[in-house]
Amino acid sequence: MLCRTLAASACLLLSAPGAGLAQSPSQGRPDLPPIARDDFLETRTYDLSPAGQAATATLTVFPPQNGHASRAAVVVAPGGAYIGLAANLEGRQVADWFAARGVTAFVLRYRHGGAAPLPVPIEDGERAVRFVRANAAALGVDADRIGMIGFSAGGHLAAMTTALSDNGAPTSSDPVERVSSRPDFLVLGYPWLEATTVDVAGHSEYCRFAGFARWSCRPEDYAAVTPLPALTTKAPATFIYHTTDDGLVPVMGSVHLYTAMHEAGVDVEMHLFAHGAHGTGLGGGDPALQLWPQALDAWLRARGYLDKPPAGR
Repeated sequence: MLCRTLAASACLLLSAPGAGLAQSPSQGRPDLPPIARDDFLETRTYDLSPAGQAATATLTVFPPQNGHASRAAVVVAPGGAYIGLAANLEGRQVADWFAARGVTAFVLRYRHGGAAPLPVPIEDGERAVRFVRANAAALGVDADRIGMIGFSAGGHLAAMTTALSDNGAPTSSDPVERVSSRPDFLVLGYPWLEATTVDVAGHSEYCRFAGFARWSCRPEDYAAVTPLPALTTKAPATFIYHTTDDGLVPVMGSVHLYTAMHEAGVDVEMHLFAHGAHGTGLGGGDPALQLWPQALDAWLRARGYLDKPPAGR
């Protein structure tokens, strides 16, 4: 019935396969097959495991619409205290925000919990950055414009991914492992930076949450899994957001990182808000906190990540 009321050319357009859908940058590339695809929401999910191994961590790509891609990319690490993943609030919603600005976003489903204690999640973070960089051409992004954003525990993961990053192993049989794991920019939302710090009583917040999930955790085994001081020598341009009265992750962790980065000459910007609960994602509907993504937009734009690269790149 619809075609009877439309011009013939419009009718043909609507009836064509995939009509009305913007094509994913990797669609039609047999050399990079996804393990899952959703043509309705236009997402693809990729296995991060080396060839021949069972699936462990995954990346789900949210591509910008045709004509609006800046060719920049970002790996998104949701929080969840390393016992779960806030994949909607700090994953999909964040990916949509970046994709709407032309940045191809990859939501990382990293291993966590008692079966995958630290540093296993960090290994997944490093693998994620390498995967996007190694497959940049197939994914429609530039290998030197790949950032990482993390929230809460995901912020700790993103910071540790950067702190432990390396240039890759050129002789590896796995092409993903041959490239760098260092993000080109870093965004930290209320990051759990001092999660593994052991207090005077011999406890750590990381092990406290492990206890909630009923798995054994000795604080001293993870005390060294902290982004400082190594992060200051490897950090790219960094943006930090936190609230002063965050009742779950103390703001001083972010203050300490900002101070160390500033003293080391890192291009770092921090935005602290007086009030706001932990885990508000892009603002959680709070009129004040919803301003921080606007500051991030300006920060990314000033560094060229929201602009299309020059012709010929």
